[in-house]
Amino acid sequence: MSTGAMRRGQLVTPFGVGAMSILVDGTSVITAGLDHWYEPDDASSLALEEYQEHDWRLEARLGVSEFRLPPDYRYRGQGKDNRNVKLTVPVLRFPRWCFCMFCKRLERSTLTMQQAVVCQDKAHGGKYKPRMSQVPFVAVCVAGHLDDFPFDKWVHRSHDPSCNGTLRLKSVGGGGLEGQRVVCDGCQKWRDLRGITEARFVRGEEHTNLSDQLSSPNDPYLCTGARPWLGELEGACERPMRGALRAAGNVYFPKVESSIYLPRKEGAVSAEMHELMRHPAVDATMRLLGTLVGGSLEAGALRGHLRRSLPPELFGLISDDELIAGYRDLLGTGEVEPSRGDDSNAELLTGDDEWRYPEFHQIRETPKDDYLTATNPGIHSTLDSYLERVRSVDVLRETRALRGFTRVRDGVLKLSEGKALLRRESLLPDQDWLPAYVVKGEGIYLELAPARLAAWESRAEVQARAQKITDRYGQVAATRGLPERTLTPRFVLLHTLGHRLINELVFACGYSSASLRERLYVSTASDREMAGLLIYTAAGDSEGTMGGLVRMARPDNLRSVFTSALADARWCSTDPVCMDAGDKGQGPDSCNLAACHGCALLPETSCEEFNRFLDRGLVVGTFADPTLGYFSTFT
Repeated sequence: MSTGAMRRGQLVTPFGVGAMSILVDGTSVITAGLDHWYEPDDASSLALEEYQEHDWRLEARLGVSEFRLPPDYRYRGQGKDNRNVKLTVPVLRFPRWCFCMFCKRLERSTLTMQQAVVCQDKAHGGKYKPRMSQVPFVAVCVAGHLDDFPFDKWVHRSHDPSCNGTLRLKSVGGGGLEGQRVVCDGCQKWRDLRGITEARFVRGEEHTNLSDQLSSPNDPYLCTGARPWLGELEGACERPMRGALRAAGNVYFPKVESSIYLPRKEGAVSAEMHELMRHPAVDATMRLLGTLVGGSLEAGALRGHLRRSLPPELFGLISDDELIAGYRDLLGTGEVEPSRGDDSNAELLTGDDEWRYPEFHQIRETPKDDYLTATNPGIHSTLDSYLERVRSVDVLRETRALRGFTRVRDGVLKLSEGKALLRRESLLPDQDWLPAYVVKGEGIYLELAPARLAAWESRAEVQARAQKITDRYGQVAATRGLPERTLTPRFVLLHTLGHRLINELVFACGYSSASLRERLYVSTASDREMAGLLIYTAAGDSEGTMGGLVRMARPDNLRSVFTSALADARWCSTDPVCMDAGDKGQGPDSCNLAACHGCALLPETSCEEFNRFLDRGLVVGTFADPTLGYFSTFT
């Protein structure tokens, strides 16, 4: 099997554990579980400290001791340094069913097969045996399981067919799945694939055509519990299966949790101290001391323990105050750990508003730390009545960790269930880890003026327009079994404003739209009210910033960006169609109003909500009511 190159961030999302991708030779593979991610040919060459990352808030939220960057492949070391050479992320061949492009024969290979599958059918005379291609169909269930499509069972309409005849996948003309026909040479039975991807809810229960019609509705074909990315069967899960195209969007929904790093004590721990704590001997010594003596350890004693396992030159220039601050930062001594949710038995994570409130509270000020720095550039007089504050975030550090995935629909996933999908053997909490990657960058933080926002939100017509989006999403949630959400006017306003600003910033700051990302700080709860927006770099070099974005936070520059963004929002290139279609709903799940590719949509990597819940009307007004928008009077 040929190898494939992939960026490190892609192994967290969208091609993380359990996701399918295509290698350079056309082979479809599935990313294997975490059990064998760091296995070099020579175990003594493994240096895990190069891949270890820490974010104390996110570690507490996900119940792990650390995060690890996906390994990068190196053919050889530099000089005599052969650490972490030839580390790869393992993949397995999937789907296993293959078919011949010439004779249409179906044959099943194995997960670990590395060479190309060739067709052995008698129709191919001579020495030439054509290479077989993998079928585009798989079977999935809502519990995250994935299996080969049961061609043999489907064509014979039986859970355990007695016929072992050769199967063929033929195209008989016509569009869609009804033009794909499975034929058995042995018994001459055939059946097309019409409806294999369809499902419906009957009295609250999900029914799929694949499960109900494989043999009969009284004898449904249920999920086998297959987890090919782990190379095992979990056991029948008794849920219905549905067919899917292997590249379909509903086959894999990664669950990624992100966190802006917040120092426990601002400015106490430098970047040099953070790097020192990545050393395996330092990390192990500090964690052992934390278990034995906790936070009562003095700096002199800590330095003495470190000298026994490390050359003193490594930390000789680090002061006692910084050394003990790093120790407490690593272990969280004296800190209240972030909650993972009100219902610990269900292992549901806290909502975004509760989780992000500490970030909002710190970023809106002017923190000064090696991992988080923000300054106050001031606000232009024309924006002063609309914005409460602007912050130029010169340095930030974001960690994004994969905690599991879902299939069929992007539903709620319990923490333990997600982790169980990532590896065969569960780990103890003090050894557990999740794959992640770190973005170091810059950003602009904006916060709406509370008095003006309150007056605007109290208008009946504003609430009614936001309620349209809430109602449409409610219909989608009821159909898919998702929790309901209330989309407040401030949420839709900030979300759409963020998209418009990003579309304008790409022309001025030097980044592409895919390299910028929004982060919404929105809540109407009395104890954590928020109305903030952070636009920051979602990708960058090792330093994470080119400086162009923070310069746009200066008053004159930001006013220019706002002027262009709002002017373009008043008239879309597809208007009046975009504005008129918005009254009926458009975009993903019909959850957008006046928003389309011509005015408000972004690359999905830049948007927190998959380009849903957008409306220009709440930003600048509509044709029918130009005063509806929060920025309607901005000129």
